[in-house]
Formats: sequence, C-alpha cells, structure tokens
Amino acid sequence: MTLERAAYYTLGCKLNFAETSTIAEKLASRGIVTAKRGERADIVVINTCSVTDLADRKCRQIIRRYVKMHPGAVVVVTGCYAQLKPGSIEEIEGVDLVLGANEKMKLLDYLDGLTAGKPQAHTTQRNEITAFDYSCSRGDRTRYFLKVQDGCDYFCSYCTIPFARGRSRNGEIAKLVDQARRVAAEGGKEIVLTGVNVGDFGKTTGETFFDLVKALDGVDGIERFRISSIEPNLLTDEIIDFVAKSRRFMPHFHLPLQAGSDEVLKLMRRRYDTSLFRDKVHHIKEVIPDAFIGVDVIAGARGETDELFERSYDFISSLDVSQLHVFPYSERPGTAALRIDHVVPKEVRHQRCNRLIALSDGKLLDFYAKHVGRKAKVLLEHSKLPGVMNGFTDNYIKVEVATSAPLDNCIVEVSLDALDRTSHHVLATIVD
Repeated sequence: MTLERAAYYTLGCKLNFAETSTIAEKLASRGIVTAKRGERADIVVINTCSVTDLADRKCRQIIRRYVKMHPGAVVVVTGCYAQLKPGSIEEIEGVDLVLGANEKMKLLDYLDGLTAGKPQAHTTQRNEITAFDYSCSRGDRTRYFLKVQDGCDYFCSYCTIPFARGRSRNGEIAKLVDQARRVAAEGGKEIVLTGVNVGDFGKTTGETFFDLVKALDGVDGIERFRISSIEPNLLTDEIIDFVAKSRRFMPHFHLPLQAGSDEVLKLMRRRYDTSLFRDKVHHIKEVIPDAFIGVDVIAGARGETDELFERSYDFISSLDVSQLHVFPYSERPGTAALRIDHVVPKEVRHQRCNRLIALSDGKLLDFYAKHVGRKAKVLLEHSKLPGVMNGFTDNYIKVEVATSAPLDNCIVEVSLDALDRTSHHVLATIVD
C-alpha cells in the first residue's frame, strides 16, 4: 500500500501528545508527511485516553468521525483505551490496527504486516508492559513536552492507568538531558516534564527525580522548565527549595489532591493525608510566595458522603492554591473502588463539581488580581485572533497582549494591566 499523508488526533494528557509526536517522526522517516487541514490522509493515527467513561465515549466518537473524514485510509488506534479495550475498538467499522502500550512505537512493523480488510489488535498483558519510549513533542505551540517517566505502581482504587500503562519506569537522565539540548538547538525555550507519576522517576535506573531536575537545570538555552503533575508525597522539600532558587525551573506546581477528607483519601488508597498536603502547600508558599499551585480534585467518589464532601470543600477552600482541576468520579471496570458501598448519584457528583469549579474560579481570579500592576516576563505564542498574542508568566498567569509584532516563541517583559474576569486572563502591554 502507498502511504503519503497522515492525520493525527490525540486525546488526554500531555504524555499522549509527546508520544503522538514521536509516532509522527517514525512515519516521517518513511516519507509520510502530516496532512494539511482539509487534505485526505492515507493513514490516520488516533492516540486515546481512558481516564473516565466520558473519555471512552469521546474516543469512539473520534474514531468514527475520522473514519468518515478519511475514507479508505488505514486507521490506527493506540493509547490507554486501546490497551484496555482492544476488542471494542477492533469492532468499529473502518479500524485497521489497534496497538497497546508496548506496541505503539512499533507501528511501522505492524503496518508492513497489515492485510487489507483484516483488522488486527496487538496488546501486551499489564505485567509485561516494559517499554520506555523517549518522546518529546512541540505541536503547534511554543512549549515542548518531554516524557521522562511512564507507568504507575500506586494502584489507587478508582484508577485504571496502571492497567493501561504498566509499572513505573523511566528514561536515563543522560539521554533526557540530550533531548533537552536538542530542543534548545531547535530554538525551544520552555519544556514541560511529563509522565504518569513523574515523582517516582528512577525505578529503572537507580536515579531520582531530584537528580533529573538538577541535571536539566544546567542545560543552556532552555529558559523555562515546568514540572507537570507530581504526587504530594513525592514532592520533597529539597525539590521545592531547589525550584525556589532556580532560574530555569518555574514557580509552578500541580498537585493531585483528589479528596479533601482523610476518610475518602484512605478509600482511594492515596499515599498521603490532608495534613501532609497542607504542609506541602504551606512550604511552597513559604519559600515561593508567588508560586502558582494547581490541584486535581475528584467530586463524588464512592464513599464520599454529604458530610465528607463538605469537609473536603472546607479543606480545599482553606488552602492557598491558585486553581482546581475538577473531575466527576467515573466508575471504571475492574477497579477496587467498585467494592465500596456508598455510591454518589451522578446528579450529585455534577452538583459537587459545579461548586468546586466556582471555588476554583474565585481562587484563580484572586491569584491573578494580586499580580495586576506588576511587571512579568511572558513567553508569547500566536493566538487565533489577529493582532493578539497569548502567553504565560513564569508563575503561570495567562496573559493577552495586543501586538502585531512577530514575537512567537519570544520571552518579553510586560506590564500586567487589568484582569479580564470573563475570559480568566490578564490584559498586558509590552514594556519598551
């Protein structure tokens, strides 16, 4: 078969985007270019997510949509949903190839063995998922996403990710530093460190996440590093203190809390309590007062009674954090959470989500408002609106700048002039 143009669609986390970029590089090595908007592709690669049942439904919708958009194309589905439910995907008309966690980077090999009209699914049992594939993506924005770790050993009661991605494993620091240097050589200025459980870095190499942070901090040419979501029990004080003094690691943390009551945290099999979480937030703010702290929260998990939710809400409200990422609890087949008796009705889950989202909006606007009137450095990137550029300050304040100058991927100093409460960003002007 002749394959000349490829179309890609990625669902889910930043890690998936990094991996899709690597798959695109592998296809490009065969001369397969990325199809332009409106062009019909010869091969479609869909990288899926399975963190919730909503994510599963969206995956199926996207697969069917792309089959219709690119009639006759070879359709390849990979990612977490492909690992967990390969048979369900294989049954979707138009799908040719389903690749699990160990197989996704062997796409070229499987394409060579593909027979027209005979869909194939290739996956590996969870305990045999051992591959670590180095991936670094840019996409159409200025930030790069560097995969440093994969898999998870935590087995939280509500989560299927260990089943989809296997045990914790990581790349070698020397090779990851080399990747960062290549980004710098390409002109990249900001790298986000991604993984499933980045703080667990070192399981396969005997190194530590702190070792990695220190090594990357010495890479010339990269102006900014950001740490993606990191478990609070793995975010050590020495890492926080290092970030406080670092010129390259940004004052920006993302901590998964999931629930603000110790009873629910125990049911979730989380490895910390609210006291530890509060201490981490307190230490960050003590040494980096202007740090941005994002927090993941699940609303309506099994076992979360009305009383426990109110306790959770009050705890979260009391924290000096900047924004919440709120998710309604989703029943996932095969998880230990299904053995917990108290089930929160879906409508109650969504009511709790709405309350937490409103709380988040207030915290975010308060955080932004404290910085209005100050100056800050922003990495600018193009927007969809002419004469406007967007970007983030070092502490992750979203900024909009009115300019027609070619400043994409440039770090500029701006004055933070006014808070736009409707669109949740700060209007800024470039300082001459």
